[in-house]
Order: sequence, then C-alpha cells, then structure tokens
Amino acid sequence: MSQFTSGVYIYDAVRTPKARVRRQGGTFADVPSHELLAQLLSALQERGLPTDTVDDVIVGTSTAVGDQGGDIARTAVLWAGWPDQVGAGVVSRLCCSGLDAIESASAKVASGIADVVVAGGVESMSRVPMLSDRPAFLGDEELGDRTGYVTIGVSADLTAAEYGFTRTDLDEYAVTSHRRAAAAPPSESVIPVRSGATTILGSDEGPRPDISLESLAGLAPLFGEDPSWSRVAMRLPAVGRPEGGLHTAATAPQMADGAAMAVFGSSSARDRLGRAPIAEVVGVAQAAVRSPLLTASVVASRRALENAGITAGQLDVIEANESFAASVLVMTRELGLDPNRVNPLGGSLATGHPLGAGGGALLVNALDQLARIDGEYALVTIPAALGLGAAVVIRRLR
Repeated sequence: MSQFTSGVYIYDAVRTPKARVRRQGGTFADVPSHELLAQLLSALQERGLPTDTVDDVIVGTSTAVGDQGGDIARTAVLWAGWPDQVGAGVVSRLCCSGLDAIESASAKVASGIADVVVAGGVESMSRVPMLSDRPAFLGDEELGDRTGYVTIGVSADLTAAEYGFTRTDLDEYAVTSHRRAAAAPPSESVIPVRSGATTILGSDEGPRPDISLESLAGLAPLFGEDPSWSRVAMRLPAVGRPEGGLHTAATAPQMADGAAMAVFGSSSARDRLGRAPIAEVVGVAQAAVRSPLLTASVVASRRALENAGITAGQLDVIEANESFAASVLVMTRELGLDPNRVNPLGGSLATGHPLGAGGGALLVNALDQLARIDGEYALVTIPAALGLGAAVVIRRLR
C-alpha cells in the first residue's frame, strides 16, 4: 500500500456534547438531527469559516430513515442558512458512517474534486432508534445466514472469549473509561446545544466517576441468551458460547444522541479560509472481515498506519471507539499499544456512542488531546456490525 501523500488538511473540528438516550425521553429527544448539525455548521461559521468557500458537505448517519432520511446533510445546510450553492450528501456505513464521511472528504480533496469539504456525522437515537430502518437481514433467515449477521453484542462476547478476556477484565476497562471521561478537561471544540438562549447541554452527560468494580459485579450479562448464538454455532461449530455471557450494560456502549463536523481542505485552501490548518490526514483505510469477531478495526488500523508510513509505536493518541470493552482491549493487544495512550479522555462506555457521529467525535477528542500533550500522531478507529472497520491517522501541525 502506497503512502497517502496528497496533502489533505484539517482546519477546524467541533462536536456537540453526547446526550444519553432514555426511555422517558433523552436530553436531546426534542432536538432533531438537522438542528444538531445546523448548530455545528453555525459554530464553524462563527469560528471563522467562510461558508461561500465550502464545496461540499458530507454527513455520515447509520440509520438514514425518518428524521435522518431524505438527505439530512442538505436539509441541515439549508436550515443553518448557508449559501444555496453548498451541496451536501449522506453516507451510511453503520457505526463507521462518520469515518466514512471523513475519508470521503479526504478523497475529494486529495483528488482535486473539491478544495474545501465539511464532513462528519449525526445520530439521534432518541428520534431514530437503531435498526428502525428494518434491515432485511433481521427478518430474512436466508439472507441472515448468507451474510453471517449476528447481533453485535454476540460478536463482542465472542471476541472477548476468543482473546481470553474475562468479565473482570471488561468491567475494569469500563471503570477506567468512566473515570477518565469524568476527569477530562473542558474543550472549546465541544459546542453546547441550545434552544434559543437556553443551553440544553454543555458537556457529555454519561460519565459516572463513582463507578466501581463492586457496583458492576451485580449487572446481568446482556447477550448470553441472544438467538444469534445459533448462527455462530452453525458457522463456527468449534467455538463455545461463553457461559452466561460476558458484556453487560456497563461494558456495552451507552446509546447517545450527538453530532460532529470538521473542515477539510487542500494546502492552498488556507488562502480561501484565511487560516492555517491544525492537522494533516496522513492515512486512511476501510476494512471488512467475514468472521463475527470485532476485529475489522484492527485490520483497518494496520492499513491506515501503513498508509501513513508510521508504526503504532509512533502514535501519541489512539481514539478507538469503545463499541464494547472487548473491542478496545483487542485493539490494544494486537497493535501493542500503550494503554495510557488509548482513549485518555474516556470513551463510549462512559459518554455514549451516537453511531454515525462517532467518527467525528473521536476526531475532535484526538485533536484536543494532541494539543494538550503537544503530540504529533493520532489514530481514530471504529468497528461496526457486519464485519466492518475504518481508521484514520492524523498528524498535528505544530
């Protein structure tokens, strides 16, 4: 794989706080996806982005139906009052949707198709619940068998079992995630979501600093009796089901609402934007595996590092989505990462995972942390259902 040397730069990046989804109505339950995006687009404009320089807007969303159907990206651009000539579109690659949008923006800039692209993602799981698009593989047994679809929680339990991670290992990681998230410093890149002059939410609301191994011990496993295990037994008869199950509500990502957007451009775009870039995109990769294990992000990360021409040891920050505790533990082991550099601000177990917005949110965290520690390289990566994975490597410009 050749190095990514086309000169794609990041000029700004913002995200909303992550709001918890609740049965009785989450904090952002009354805020539609186009409004979450529009507030970020307005924030980018207020931070100095000349909107008439933007050639395209690309938004990732996992569930492109209902409030998020009908090209939510273009809807948000018009709702934000941006110039009519700014086009916009949607990409959907399940949990990798946000990184797909970022990689699509990078490809457009690298190819010369566009000079300035704004990209990121959105997911309102309060208003558009996961799987509300009713994918065919859920109800069609033959299609499910042929695609090998299993519930992603079953994939997580299977991954933990295959790599020898115990329930205690998973719980310990969840405690670390919450404590790091609770201790994370405030960021100017996290834009409070408002209703008129009232702030609805100004920071991630999921972290619980008082969480402990003792408090997690009584939680019941979520996926031990999931019907997807029958498909695992059919495809991988030698693999045993973890007795009772491994992942719980604490070691699975919280459902959340949120959005994230970033500005990508060429080196010459600085003249149009009137500012210097803050980072360069130096490696990108998508990957897929046939196995039900959550390992595609490992494959994608290796490809992105090779693409960037660096080793895992050169990474100062790794933002690996906590799709489940097992996915991060596997990433750390397989790439030989320093655990202290992996998700130093906590992750989705504590703050929630707004699916399509996940990639952009991780990018904001990576940029923030690189600036705090005066670091150079960061990896952002996410696994997804159906064996998908994506990764991006960035280099901070000092």
